[in-house]
Amino acid sequence: MASTPSAFIARPVGAALFGHYGDRIGRKVTLIATLLLTGLSTFAVGFVPGYASIGIWGAVILTTVRFIQGLGIGGDWGGATLMAMEWARTNAHRGFITSWTQWGGPAGFFFANLAVLAFSAISGDQFLTWGWRVPFWLSIVMVGIGLYIRLGIFETPVFRRILEERRVERTPVIEVIKRQPKLIILTALARMAEQAPFYVYAAFVFVYGTKVSGASRDFLLTALLVATALSAISIPLSGYISDRIGRKRMYLIGAVSVGVFAFIYFAMMNSMVPALIFLAVVLSFIPHDMMYGPQAALIAECFTARLRYSGASLGFHLSSVVAGGPAPLIATALFAATGSGYAVAAYIAFCAVVSVSATVFLPDYTNRDISREHGTSDMLGQAAEG
Repeated sequence: MASTPSAFIARPVGAALFGHYGDRIGRKVTLIATLLLTGLSTFAVGFVPGYASIGIWGAVILTTVRFIQGLGIGGDWGGATLMAMEWARTNAHRGFITSWTQWGGPAGFFFANLAVLAFSAISGDQFLTWGWRVPFWLSIVMVGIGLYIRLGIFETPVFRRILEERRVERTPVIEVIKRQPKLIILTALARMAEQAPFYVYAAFVFVYGTKVSGASRDFLLTALLVATALSAISIPLSGYISDRIGRKRMYLIGAVSVGVFAFIYFAMMNSMVPALIFLAVVLSFIPHDMMYGPQAALIAECFTARLRYSGASLGFHLSSVVAGGPAPLIATALFAATGSGYAVAAYIAFCAVVSVSATVFLPDYTNRDISREHGTSDMLGQAAEG
């Protein structure tokens, strides 16, 4: 969802916009607003007229709707993560608890691909006419369920304490940029090895798999469905392990695994053996999940409580612009220039090196109290210990 360039550009804008309100008026209200913005814009995609009806204006409307959708996504992750993390009854399970907000991404990818398969079969030759619209129309059901759940959740104890102690910042986005700029940059760079490979394995795989490996789109799509189903286990498991061995350690293990597996992946894809191709696609998300599971806690824990929504959202979504969005384009360009998947593997390995280098300098607040303020000096001390 929200995979167009306009949507990726909109994400950090939404992160700044809703980060401001999340730190000003509360996590709950902001989270409801982002749900409605994202959900209703997704529903609206199903009604966008085609080129045959209104010409180029169809593309203009779709781009606008996708941009609005991206704004909502930019604010939603921070609210969902903070709701989970700041309601945690113990400091010992934050990685596992927040991993379930991460699980929503692959789950959405799974059901989206499943819907494409189902309605492609149902609508047949009419899929491009009306079949593709049905999943977007059905998304309104999820909006209703999500709204019911979010309306029933109380504001987090951490934000209530900030209100009681009158420590709400007037301009939290500006303050977090002034006070914790390095952490915003470091958390964005730390996502390089998670963002880029995901879009390579989820999107570029269709280009490489059909042209080089000789696989059909349905074969690759089925393998991707199995891979995302497996993520339902590997993401929370990785979050749980991070609570045991440390957030940074788990994240670094995942980043190194991503860099190494990229070469194994393309070797298996180049074999042209269906079983190996299927296995490569199925296993491709596991190194990614080793980072993605503990990622929400790792990023959110870095920022002081009264600036957390803004700082965590900015760090998280800036990487969408520099790593996530361009990844399939970079992979395609490298493949076109070299004719080799190993060039793409080298690109993924480079992203892994960037992530490892950035993560080393992040603080590690695993199992520590993050409900109170923690300042820059404390963070630097934690980074040195890590």
